[in-house]
Formats: sequence, C-alpha cells, structure tokens
Amino acid sequence: MDIVKQAFLKAHSGWCVSLFMPTHRSGRDTEQNPIRFKNLIRQVEKRLTAKGLRALEVQELLKEPRRLLEDRDFWQRQSDGLAVFFSADTFHYFRLPMAFKQLAMISHRFHIKPLLPILAGDGLFYILALSQNQIRLLEGTRHTVDEIELDSVAQSLSEAFPEASTEKQLQFHTGTSSGTGSRAAMFHGHDVSNKGKDMILQWFRMIDRQLHDLLADGPSPLILAGVDSLFPIYREANTYPHLLEGGIPGNPEKLTPEELHGQAWGLVAPVFKEAREASTARYRQLAGTGGTTSDVKEAVLAAHHGRIDVLFVAVGVQVWGKFDPDKKSVHVHDPLEPGGEDLLDVTAIQTLINGGTVYAVLPEEVPGQAPLAAVLRY
Repeated sequence: MDIVKQAFLKAHSGWCVSLFMPTHRSGRDTEQNPIRFKNLIRQVEKRLTAKGLRALEVQELLKEPRRLLEDRDFWQRQSDGLAVFFSADTFHYFRLPMAFKQLAMISHRFHIKPLLPILAGDGLFYILALSQNQIRLLEGTRHTVDEIELDSVAQSLSEAFPEASTEKQLQFHTGTSSGTGSRAAMFHGHDVSNKGKDMILQWFRMIDRQLHDLLADGPSPLILAGVDSLFPIYREANTYPHLLEGGIPGNPEKLTPEELHGQAWGLVAPVFKEAREASTARYRQLAGTGGTTSDVKEAVLAAHHGRIDVLFVAVGVQVWGKFDPDKKSVHVHDPLEPGGEDLLDVTAIQTLINGGTVYAVLPEEVPGQAPLAAVLRY
C-alpha cells in the first residue's frame, strides 16, 4: 500500500493513465485478458492523440503497457482484477482479488477510487507472526495480504542471542495442546525460567521498537499469531496502542500468509465495523451544526486544507469537475469535459494525504444518501 500512497497521491505535470479491468484466473477465459487490455490501450492511444500529444510522445507513453501486453506468462497468472497506472516517468500494475469494472482514466492525477477499499482507513491491519525460529510482519486489507521485511531486527531467538544458542544454555518449549488440556511454557537450562523468559522478552522489545517506527502513522490493529505462551511475553514488551486482545493460536510457521489473513480478518472485521458505525453516528450527530458537509465543492476545498477528519465516499459513482488548488476554485460539470477529473477521487486522495480516514462504501451507505459525506476537523 505504501507504494500506492507515495507514487499516486500527488499531482503530475504530464498525463497520468489509470486502467482497470476484470480478469480471469484460469481456464480458456484467460485468453480474454490480453485482448481486453489491448482494447484499453487502443482507446487510450486515441484519447491521448485527441489531447494534442504528438505520435512519438504517445508511443513513448505506451511503451511499457505494450511490453506488458506481450508477456504471455503475466497473462496466465491473474487474479480477479487488474489495475495499471502509467505516466511518462511511472509504471505500476496490481493484480488484485477485486473484480473491477472496465475503466480508462486520463488526467493529471492517477485515479485511485476503485482502490479505496484497499487504501482506505477502514480495512488496514497487521499480523505479527511469532516463533523462536522466525518472525513475519504481514500487512492486510479485506482483500489483500503482503509481507513487510523486518531487516533491522534479529529474525530468530538464536540470531538475537547467538552466544546463548551456541552454549545451549537456553531451551524454551512452548505450551502445546493435548487431549487432556494445555501444557504451560517451560524453560530449561542454567538459571532456567528467568533466563529464558528474559531473553525472549528482550528480543520482543527489539521487535516492538521497529514495529513502533513502522506502524506509528496510523491506528491500524495489530494481531499476534503464535503459541499462546508467547502472547503474554510479547504484550509485556509491546508499546503499540492498537494491539488486539486474543490472537491466532498455534505455530505460525505452518501457516501461509493467506491462511493467517483469513483467521486475522475474523478478528478485525468487528473492530472495523464498530469504528465505521461510530463515525456514521458522529456524522449524524453533527449534521446541521457546521461540523459536516455533503457538498462536493465544499468537501474538495476542505480536504485540500486538511479539514476532513472522516470521509464517506460512494464507490462506483463519479462527480466530474475541475479543481484549481492555486485559485482555490472548484467547478462541477456533467458529463466529463477535457481536463476534468472525478472530484470524489480528488477529495478522497487529499483526505488520505492529510491523515483523514476514508470509508469507501456503497452509495446507499453514505450518510445522507449523497455522493459523499464528511466530518470536519474545524
């Protein structure tokens, strides 16, 4: 998600092309994937030419997408949807388990609204998978899971304390379940339980320090995965305020990222639902007091100035217009005109840039049934 926020949540001097299309995962239907993409490229070529770009400029801009088109292996390994973003100096693609509607957008900013269910603040969480031999940090949303490298902390207990490992002074056996119940964690060796637990606690504090730096920017929940006996030791080391109670029990080394993601979502989904319902109640409570807005023009300017704390925006809906940040002017027009952009997309981008929370919801779930609804900071 970081690459999206860094590369896409800003304006560009040249044209930015955003392509979205549904894709097939397997079978003969996969043959339709490159055909659909080729048609989108042809559509973009015509529209770029109509905007006044010279033929050589158009061909240069389309070089990377066409190279992707010729990659047969790429088209055989798809998910449910493909998003492609490119400009004169940027090219990114994302294969995602989301069935996008086919769409080609050309503007001076990338169009990210179809990605809001992934980018928005109501669905980002982290999984910390702990075992003595391995630690993994995963970043998840409702639809995706990615592993984050932890390159500045020991990846195992033996790496954190090589001397103790070499001397075989520490053996830590975690609790396991049996038919007769659970066996508590046991420590064996010199200075048995105190020494073993202290080393694990020190190692967990090293991990916590790096996580605190990585996760400090937001309120995303953190879920632990590991044997039960490690949970209280990590909680003693933890300083991250959004660590959830409970966790995913068992040896996480045996679980794939997708399996961890599936179990974690069951824990965080109620948390996200509660937060969204609280934001909806807050909007309704403040409606009519000047603390909210559902006016698109007002919302664009408020987002630009960092005034939106919470934004509900309707997915699958566009409000076309132009926003001039220098003149602080917003013009709404329908249908799309040359140089226009989706003002709902602009509002969502600016809200994210300025640290607000964005909920991408169905049109009927937006408070007040408008295309957007915002709770203002001041």
